Amino acid sequence: MFIEKQTIAAISTAVSESGIGIIRMSGEQAIEIADKVYRGKHYKRLADQKTYTIHYGYIADHDEIIDEVLVMLMRGPKSYTGEDTIEINCHGGVYVVNRILEILIKYGARPAEPGEFTKRAFLNGRIDLSQAEAVIDIIQSENEYALKSSVHQLRGNVKEKISNIRKKILYHTAFIETALDDPEHISVDGYGDKLRGVILDLVCEIKELIDSSSNGRVIKEGINTVIIGKPNAGKSSLLNALIGEDRAIVTDIAGTTRDIIKEHIRLQGISLNIMDTAGIRDTEDVIEKIGVDKAIRSAKESDLIIYVIDSSVLLDDNDISILKLLKEKKSIIILNKSDLDMNVSISDIEDRFLKENDSLDKFNIPVIEVSAKNGYGINILENKIKEMFYQGNLSFNTQIYITNIRHKNALDEAYKSLKKVIESIDNNMPEDFYSIDLMDAYEALGNITGETMGEDLIHEIFSKFCMGK
Repeated sequence: MFIEKQTIAAISTAVSESGIGIIRMSGEQAIEIADKVYRGKHYKRLADQKTYTIHYGYIADHDEIIDEVLVMLMRGPKSYTGEDTIEINCHGGVYVVNRILEILIKYGARPAEPGEFTKRAFLNGRIDLSQAEAVIDIIQSENEYALKSSVHQLRGNVKEKISNIRKKILYHTAFIETALDDPEHISVDGYGDKLRGVILDLVCEIKELIDSSSNGRVIKEGINTVIIGKPNAGKSSLLNALIGEDRAIVTDIAGTTRDIIKEHIRLQGISLNIMDTAGIRDTEDVIEKIGVDKAIRSAKESDLIIYVIDSSVLLDDNDISILKLLKEKKSIIILNKSDLDMNVSISDIEDRFLKENDSLDKFNIPVIEVSAKNGYGINILENKIKEMFYQGNLSFNTQIYITNIRHKNALDEAYKSLKKVIESIDNNMPEDFYSIDLMDAYEALGNITGETMGEDLIHEIFSKFCMGK
């Protein structure tokens, strides 16, 4: 793949009033260009300095001093991009960082494209594509677990796993191809049985990675959570309690919420994409009915249903309709208004649920007593959500979580190809059939690390990065 040789420059920090701004420059002429604008003590040249050093001075355009700066010097190939790199730390004003960037461009750099620094790191072999994508995931991470997962991917856990699987596939493919080319000296008699055991192990490894994508998605994107219940059960009050502010309108009038209210919140290191919905009940009001239909549809598409019950009011037919929605989904039942006289107990809910789902012999939905009004039980609810999705704590030491849909699709393709190898072995097909599907799996996995991807797709991936990274 063609590697751009021009020296590039960009602002790497947010362009706003701040204490510090950073302008990054990378390429063969980075140090030469920096020496044209840097004024240090005793007129020292950056070209004469050691790598990984920081230098105090000024940025100037001829005799005009622009700003007082610290200049960091990193020589390739042991830099982020694998090229000579200069980072100028200046004051963070909007004008000053843009002025310094203009000067660097004036003396020979060109403006960097989005993600071009990381793209050069990839093209120069400093990181693979999965690590490059982890960089943008770190920048965009919205919770503790997403950050941890991205950092581990940046350190190479996905790269190492995929590389090990590809090495095994390549070894057996090469053996088969060599044996077919030289049958007099290399025999493949009985090789299918040996290969079958190896492929079964690889299939299990890949299936484990694919299965981790369910957790991976909620780690990265958050848990799609829907609050449902009858009108005036306290759904909006619960949303406000979780957010910590009055986001949803709360009144004693049933049916106040007629459309979906969406919020993104963080609880104990996890993210919830939470939706407060219209109260579910039989109604002749056309507008309210649209809201009820939206609530039911959102519940069916969610990762988690939080069903809010007004515990001061007896259950009715509307509750039975809602209970049926909980059968196939991870759900939590909230007995709200626990500060009032409670007319609904956990046993009442259990009896109704099992009666309506006679195919089930066990009630396993957590029920939590809450008072959204005074905050009682909210912490218990938060802990329960974390436990349901992350089993208390996620381990990032050895466990790999696939958080990227592109990676999952590649793993799916590799999985199918390896299953075909097993089918060919079981059907006593010729050995060249094995190598065809083995190479398909090898190529699919190479898409994750970027070793078998086309230039257009790589450019598309890096175009989603922010400027200066």
